[in-house]
Amino acid sequence: MKKLTSTEILETKRKRAENIKEKTKTGVEKFKKEFKKEMNTAIMAAFGFLIALVWKDVITNFVNNLSEKSPFHGVLISALGVTIICVLGIMFFSRILKEKEEIVEKK
Repeated sequence: MKKLTSTEILETKRKRAENIKEKTKTGVEKFKKEFKKEMNTAIMAAFGFLIALVWKDVITNFVNNLSEKSPFHGVLISALGVTIICVLGIMFFSRILKEKEEIVEKK
């Protein structure tokens, strides 16, 4: 086995340090990108939740007015109406997000 000179040892250590530095830099950049993406998702979810809270009362009052003669006083109809609206919303936005992801992947 060949013995390394002090210059070769220093060069090997320098290359290792550069490699670690590059991996760290790449990891930090990846973390920042993922963090921004997750923060954006959390903020969008918060706004969505706020919108849902605002519209909840409107939808409930509307359905209750339409179904006052119902034996359930609109609770069942309200639940079904909100469920249908939410499912349609989920389907709509899932398609939009899927299309955007496909466009990004193609680039």
